[in-house]
Amino acid sequence: MAVVKSKLLKDLSKNYPNFLKKDLEKFTNIILKEIKNTLKKGERVELRGFGIFSTKTQKPRISRNPKTG
Repeated sequence: MAVVKSKLLKDLSKNYPNFLKKDLEKFTNIILKEIKNTLKKGERVELRGFGIFSTKTQKPRISRNPKTG
């Protein structure tokens, strides 16, 4: 399931009409930036009731292009 930032902002502004939309956007940007920085450090992020974010490294694999062989 994908969450689009504009949809998230729209839902937040609907649920919290007392906040200005630009303030909600700043808040959202700060939260997303912190999640991104934490994942870059290799740590895990858990948002209760929403989800858990973590990074996983995969081993490289050898593949081929079926069109060119």
